[in-house]
Amino acid sequence: MSRVGKKSVSVPSGVQFEHTDGVVTVAGPKGNLTLIVPELVKVDVESGVVRVSVEKSDRVSKAMHGLYRSLLQNAVTGVSVGFEKRLELSGVGYQCSVKSGVVELSVGFSKPVLLRIPKDINCLAPDNTHLVVTGVDRQAVGQFAAQLRGSRVPDPYKAKGVKYQGEVIKRKAGKAFGSGG
Repeated sequence: MSRVGKKSVSVPSGVQFEHTDGVVTVAGPKGNLTLIVPELVKVDVESGVVRVSVEKSDRVSKAMHGLYRSLLQNAVTGVSVGFEKRLELSGVGYQCSVKSGVVELSVGFSKPVLLRIPKDINCLAPDNTHLVVTGVDRQAVGQFAAQLRGSRVPDPYKAKGVKYQGEVIKRKAGKAFGSGG
């Protein structure tokens, strides 16, 4: 059995959890999520506690056991609390703005980088060098934040680019000066 799969998922008040015919629907104050569960994974719901189990003990079943328990936990957390990623722009003249469903990044290219915000994601720019990506689906929030970061990955020499808040960029020393050549 999976160590992660053994843990139960507690459903907080205000969150509705339904499981019918391999489809799990989780609804809460932040939104709704639907998850399709394969046949080898069993989901039992009893009095606000969800338990995930598998019948077989082969390698694939063990992997699915932990995976679907984590996916269910993320769904419950997403509809009750939500997920967020914070990004920072560092570099001279690097700016961002959010306008009518599009994030505009000016990150040193000749033209600004335009990225359309997915429908279930909210994006906010508190100032022109910070972005906050929020949403219900953990995977979608992380994917969009990674797309924003990928528009200009921080370089190891000057650490200019788009980075996650709190991310530490390992700096390299540039060319050695006066090596006597």
